Amino acid sequence: MEQIQQQLNAVKHAARFMNQISATKSTEILNAFADALVANTDAIIAANKLDLSRMNPENPMYDRLMLNAERIKAIAADTRNVATLPAPCGEVLEQKSLPNKLNLTKIRVPLGVVGVIYEARPNVTIDVAALCIRSGNAVVLKGGSDAADSNTVLVDIMRNVLDRLGINKEIIQLLPAGREAATQLMNAVGYIDVLIPRGSKNLINAVRDNAKVPVIETGAGVVHTYFDKDGDLEKGKRVICNAKTRRVSVCNALDCLIIHSSRLADLPALAAPLAEKNVEVLADDRAYKALEGNYSASLKRAEESDFGYEFQALRIAIKTVDSLNDALEHIYNYSSKHSEAIITENQETAQTFVSNVDAACCYINTSTAFTDGAQFGLGAEIGISTQKLHARGPMGLRELTSYKWIATSDGATRS
Repeated sequence: MEQIQQQLNAVKHAARFMNQISATKSTEILNAFADALVANTDAIIAANKLDLSRMNPENPMYDRLMLNAERIKAIAADTRNVATLPAPCGEVLEQKSLPNKLNLTKIRVPLGVVGVIYEARPNVTIDVAALCIRSGNAVVLKGGSDAADSNTVLVDIMRNVLDRLGINKEIIQLLPAGREAATQLMNAVGYIDVLIPRGSKNLINAVRDNAKVPVIETGAGVVHTYFDKDGDLEKGKRVICNAKTRRVSVCNALDCLIIHSSRLADLPALAAPLAEKNVEVLADDRAYKALEGNYSASLKRAEESDFGYEFQALRIAIKTVDSLNDALEHIYNYSSKHSEAIITENQETAQTFVSNVDAACCYINTSTAFTDGAQFGLGAEIGISTQKLHARGPMGLRELTSYKWIATSDGATRS
């Protein structure tokens, strides 16, 4: 589409001048974004209602899509929080003088133009724009059709703020919601420096498999918590219930409880808070027998396909193991390398667990609900990277930068 090409040309040109936006100016921009979001609450909610009207409320994505006054205030607060964080670009990472008479300085620089493809998450629109501006990057947003009206009004608000402050509004682009825009973005070699997909496993796989531009893979969350033979029951009840039920549609929500066979007698008590939240349990044979007649919500026998599945619903699988190694083996086979947790009072077991689990975030006696940029002190996040190149885990300001070397000398030449 010609329109998309024009947008890519515009953002590429505008990105050249991002280094003229000082940290003080980016603070002003982000605080103005926050003010404008709150001031336009009614318009945002009206647009969001149009999106919600096209989605079944039973869809797990409905909660992610919904905006209300409280959530808009929270998004504005996160934006203000990003404005308080140190702007990373220009930070000196390393300095050294060498025998060949070179004086080298390694400094942090922006990635350039960051593209983000995401689904029904309008909060991502603001989070990504705020992080990109604070880190010196221009941004191209490609939201899903489910959130088209919400995203449009949010981007219009931000671009109006930029215009009012004398900043080139082309540094923020929102592409059309259709698939053609996604295809063009994935092929935007020379225009996009990095592409970050946020959403379902299918979306992430499609971007990774088809993009010609560099991709940072943010993985779907298939999340496990292992209740060890030395686990504390009360801690387990709190942590497991919070990880599963705090927000079932997010990627850090618990999908599979792994329990040591010696603690099956405690499983009914461990699962009782889940029953209160009406969580459906899909249990293997041994766990099913322990819960049969002792679980007040829905209880079914697990199928093989229930393991390694991101439910995004009030549903959890339970796997029984006979050892820590069995738990690690199960996680190895089914994990998406996002977030994994252990509940144990045995420190040696805990350290063995975190040393052997291959995941971006590992937890000891802690809810996986903390896998979040704001909770990690990053202000906000552009995604949870599950790969190992460049960035891993919640990606904030520093993860949106690279570096360059600056060499000086007094006329040195190489022999």
